[in-house]
Amino acid sequence: MITLTKLNGTKFVLNCDLIESIQENPDTTIRLSNGNVYIVKEPSDMVVELTAQFRRGILSGILDVNK
Repeated sequence: MITLTKLNGTKFVLNCDLIESIQENPDTTIRLSNGNVYIVKEPSDMVVELTAQFRRGILSGILDVNK
């Protein structure tokens, strides 16, 4: 899950596993596999980085458990 900001300034948490596509036109539009669409303030590269950080955190937790 990643925290993003809607255009009105409201913070919300998004299940990044559902992201199907991200476009900038100029606002960042995130389309989910369930059909929901969100327009956020963060640029697409930041959404990608936040998603990568989230996944790294999960994977590192799995690796730590297997030690």
